[in-house]
Amino acid sequence: MEFLVASAVGLLTAAGIYLVLRRRTFPVILGTSLLSYAVNVFLFASGRLASNAPPILNKYADVAYSDPLPQALVLTAIVISFGMTAVVVMVALGAYLSARNDNINMDDTAPAQGEDA
Repeated sequence: MEFLVASAVGLLTAAGIYLVLRRRTFPVILGTSLLSYAVNVFLFASGRLASNAPPILNKYADVAYSDPLPQALVLTAIVISFGMTAVVVMVALGAYLSARNDNINMDDTAPAQGEDA
C-alpha cells in the first residue's frame, strides 16, 4: 500500500514539474494543479495508512485509529487549491484575450510593451 501511494506522489510530482516547465499557460496551470494533488496525497499519507481503522478514538477498546488532522488539512487544501485554480484560469484567460497569444515569452532582447525598439 505504501509503495502504491509513494508511486502516485512521485508520478504526480514528475508530471506536474514537466507541465510547469512548458511554454504555454494552460499546461502550467495543469502542472500546478498536479503538484497540489501530489502534496494533498502526501499530506493524507502522513497520517498513517491504516485500512478499516476508525477516524476517532474508542475509549472501550485499544484499537489503531487513523489521525483526523491530515484528513482535515487535505480537505482544506482541496478547497483552497480549487479556488486558486479558478482565479489563475481567469487571469490566464484575460491575458490570452488581451494578447491573443498564451505563449510565455522569456526573450530578453524583445522590447517591453509600450517601448520603442
